[in-house]
Amino acid sequence: MLKKPLGMLGVFLIVVGLGYFVGAGVAYSKVQSGYGSLQAFSEAQNVTLNYNEDGQLVDRGTVEGAQAIMSLLENDWNFPVVDSDLDPNDPLVNSASEYMFQMATIVFHVLHGEQAVTLTADDIAAGIASEKLAADGTYEGVVEAYQGQVLEPGTYMVPVDGRYWTGFARTDILDGPAREGAWSGTAHALVGELGVGAATHSTLQLALGVAALLAGLGVVCTAMGVAFIWHTKKDGEVSAPDRIPEAMLQDRPDVATENV
Repeated sequence: MLKKPLGMLGVFLIVVGLGYFVGAGVAYSKVQSGYGSLQAFSEAQNVTLNYNEDGQLVDRGTVEGAQAIMSLLENDWNFPVVDSDLDPNDPLVNSASEYMFQMATIVFHVLHGEQAVTLTADDIAAGIASEKLAADGTYEGVVEAYQGQVLEPGTYMVPVDGRYWTGFARTDILDGPAREGAWSGTAHALVGELGVGAATHSTLQLALGVAALLAGLGVVCTAMGVAFIWHTKKDGEVSAPDRIPEAMLQDRPDVATENV
């Protein structure tokens, strides 16, 4: 009674499996197109990582500099770096780990740099008028190096001290301009662009995994469908016995006599 439904189920599973194969093929094709586009974009930018003769990452000529950047990336940002993506034979930045390392390089130097803030006589007068400075020009802001000092027209070096955009005192006469200099539009744009590259590569890897999953489901469904059809056909086969059973001979005496 179940032979026909099992056979129909087998056909259905094969059709579903073929659908999965088609989906996997389309997904794989799109992924390859995406990889090609990302590669072309990376080649056009021509941003490369630096390695020494031993194949170690370096920053500004030192391995220690690259290690400090890697520490920021792995420990502070908790990014899972794929070591195989960092290939000295292919220094072009075109993978998620390479994009993120380049981003960390920019951020690291911003965080550990200092900014030159130039104040004019008008700036100091405006600071006194807005009470950013005391009446005699004494600085009472957040930059410790100049606290209690009477500011004169000139240039003041303000350390970034590991601070991101929101870590600065925006209205401070020294810290505010230092923030604009450290986290400039260029720095933000580069970080954003590299972030898009990293996200794009990660998305393509995810899409490739989906394509592989669809192909795997196609294999499973097709194999199950073939198994159901084979089982149905096998159960439907009829074979004749080699000899007549004894019970049937006993029910027919004439046949039994002839056999004697």
